[in-house]
Amino acid sequence: MESLLLFLLIGLAAGWLAGRIARGAGFGLVGNLIVGVIGALLGGWLFGLLGIGGFGLIGSLAAALVGALLLLFLLRFVKG
Repeated sequence: MESLLLFLLIGLAAGWLAGRIARGAGFGLVGNLIVGVIGALLGGWLFGLLGIGGFGLIGSLAAALVGALLLLFLLRFVKG
């Protein structure tokens, strides 16, 4: 249960950061937070596929941020 809560918090932080980095591509605060949680899954999968290890809190946040930014880009591409 603790790891799920930590995963959600990392995803929320990544969504917030991605919204700040990709200005104009965001979906508002709540939308970006949801994108961050989904992006955390995507980033973890992508890093695992590439053999890149995201160790510790900073590594997990980096993987989640990359996933959230990628998801924002894809959603912007599909939406626009």
